[in-house]
Amino acid sequence: MFAHYFELGLRSLRRNPALTALMVMAIGFGVAASMITYSVFRAVSGNPIPGKSSQLFIPQVDAWGPQQNLANNEPAEALGYIDAMALLRAHAAKRQTMLYQVQLAAMPDGNRDLPLTANGYAVTSDFFSMFDAPFRFGGGWSAQDDDARATDVVISGALNQKLFGGVNSVGRTVDFSGHDYRVVGVLDHWNPRPRFYDLFTGANSFADEPDIYMPFARALDLHMYTAGRNSCRGTISFTNWQAYTQSNCVWITSWVELDSPAEVTRYRDFLTHYAAGQQHAGRFDWAPNVRLRDVVQWMDYEKVVPPESRIALVVALGFFLICLVNTIGLLLAKFMRRAGEIGVRRALGATRGEIYEQYLIEAGTVGLAGGVLGLLLTALGVSGVGILFQPQIARLAHLDASLVGLTLVVAIAATVLAAFYPAWRAARVQPAWQLKSS
Repeated sequence: MFAHYFELGLRSLRRNPALTALMVMAIGFGVAASMITYSVFRAVSGNPIPGKSSQLFIPQVDAWGPQQNLANNEPAEALGYIDAMALLRAHAAKRQTMLYQVQLAAMPDGNRDLPLTANGYAVTSDFFSMFDAPFRFGGGWSAQDDDARATDVVISGALNQKLFGGVNSVGRTVDFSGHDYRVVGVLDHWNPRPRFYDLFTGANSFADEPDIYMPFARALDLHMYTAGRNSCRGTISFTNWQAYTQSNCVWITSWVELDSPAEVTRYRDFLTHYAAGQQHAGRFDWAPNVRLRDVVQWMDYEKVVPPESRIALVVALGFFLICLVNTIGLLLAKFMRRAGEIGVRRALGATRGEIYEQYLIEAGTVGLAGGVLGLLLTALGVSGVGILFQPQIARLAHLDASLVGLTLVVAIAATVLAAFYPAWRAARVQPAWQLKSS
């Protein structure tokens, strides 16, 4: 019977072409608007590391005081040199990493080309295992290399292609800003969106993948100032690296890996005790004020999802709802035009359930047609989302198999739901009245 009712539904699409076209267009435009904005929202709000997001935490220690803190007495979003080094030396977590953004000039092999700008991070050795960074060749450096201030470097696959033609370059030497570094690893394509581990910089959340990762200690030895965000409070005056590192400027992001609630509690207590120690030493004149947030909490705190994507999604859903309301009216008109046919079917023994089934399946065919139109409009709209969103966000939106399936399912399901009231009205047609009037 399903096949029979589906065939009847297809025939009904041709019975009232103008009415059918209006319904298909309403569903198509409504679902397309929703799916276009959803494709952007999905890209910017997804969990970038779902397998470990509840185990990775970012510690914050208040080094500014209540008079200079962020809203609601929130401590700075990053650490200064003094606190970062203290936490690094304490090594109170199973794994931990410190990082900040650097920018170097890479000289191609043989000096045959102009230098390339290489953006990346100074990190500690745990960075790659903590964030599950995939390697194409080689691997990261060791904790002993951190201590030895090794001149190692991990490069991206894209930079490896530019410098070495994509071959295994492990063991090769690269000149970065006048210093030689040994390549110990080449990453496969890896660029979490958003870049959760460096939300402090902000502008990098949806940027292209970094080019290089170098040892944190080596960058400090070379007095590399951050190429990312640097936030200070009060009257700051420094003319050299020593003064900079002793200032209250924050520029280093810290991450720790904690596998259980007990470890989280212990590390939070450690942070509190550390801040209390700084207070007793006279460095802080305020009570300990620390935070420990996991990846999802940190993304929520940093408001990673652009407000325009939320607004656009709400507006699109509202538009879709209006389209469904119009579809209800059009389906009601379409079904009630056939009251005489329904009366005859009921008089011949068709149950109300069978009337429901027939007209809901017919509505499903309308939804399917609207979904196909919605797919075409979605494909067209995804290519033009740059009109509403920043280019680095707009290019994240794409039409994949999951979005295709979701578009069709939403179109059919929404149309069937919209058809319940018209189908109910159709099923309640009185056969005697229709036969008498005929």
